[in-house]
Amino acid sequence: MDNLELGKTIANYRKNKNYTIKQLSEITNVTSSMISQIERGLSSPSLNTLRVIADALEVPLFSLFTEFVPTKNLITRANSRKKVIFTSNNWEYSLLSPDLSGSIEMVLMKLPPGSQSAEKPMRHIGEEVAYVLTGEVVLFIGDDVETLFDGDSVKIPPGVEHKWENKSENEATVIFAITPPTF
Repeated sequence: MDNLELGKTIANYRKNKNYTIKQLSEITNVTSSMISQIERGLSSPSLNTLRVIADALEVPLFSLFTEFVPTKNLITRANSRKKVIFTSNNWEYSLLSPDLSGSIEMVLMKLPPGSQSAEKPMRHIGEEVAYVLTGEVVLFIGDDVETLFDGDSVKIPPGVEHKWENKSENEATVIFAITPPTF
């Protein structure tokens, strides 16, 4: 990370706390001009100075070396999820993660009665962990067939063929953690 990126990250954390440069200066005993230079990438602060700034901003020191992401960008509101809907059987995937930029995604699958996730079993390059939130689903996994109920979960290793089917009379919902993201 270069000085400019570090400075921008510090400025973002400072603004997120609603501190002015002067207020941060008073809290840290680092001059306003030095903080301004750091934020503009014109100065290389010592580790001790960075530690004092991180403490004042109430963030771990390492977070100054990673990209700042405002909390609002980490939240996915229920009414604004990205969805894939299969109209032929009302089967639906909803992305619970805000995007696919990380190393994991969370997905909610809704299976109406009598529906299935695919005609033939599919496989993925990554692994999945699935949790049955509501209902009863039949999981075709490898050469096995398992029925999962509310509260059951399963880990699906990379490359293992699988598909889901809802043979019951009620909708089933399953939450997945998938890595890497494939939505």
